[in-house]
Amino acid sequence: MDKIIMKNLGFYGYHGVLEEEKRLGQRFFVDAVLHLDLSVAGKTDDLNKTVHYGLVYETIKKQVEEKRYDLIEALGENICKDVLKEFPNIIKIVVQIRKPQAPVVGLFDYMAVELERTQEL
Repeated sequence: MDKIIMKNLGFYGYHGVLEEEKRLGQRFFVDAVLHLDLSVAGKTDDLNKTVHYGLVYETIKKQVEEKRYDLIEALGENICKDVLKEFPNIIKIVVQIRKPQAPVVGLFDYMAVELERTQEL
């Protein structure tokens, strides 16, 4: 299966269980891998035969920056739902959301969730 890969998209959002997270916000980083058939786009050089990843970026940005969730699991679920709804030629999406400033005492790069969802047929 062909893929469009979107790596390390950075956003500022207000997701988390703690009041400080809801009030102050923090950085979130998102990877999205879009699975779809790119053969026609490759043969025709036609944007209409693929997915405009700039528009997918805007869909993800809207969820991260304009919505608020306690859990990054809920954020990921809604990103997947919106992308699959708005871009029906995407067969499967894999989304990873990283939270580098998670409120955990200890040394770490980030805490993350990864979700994989497919288009309902």
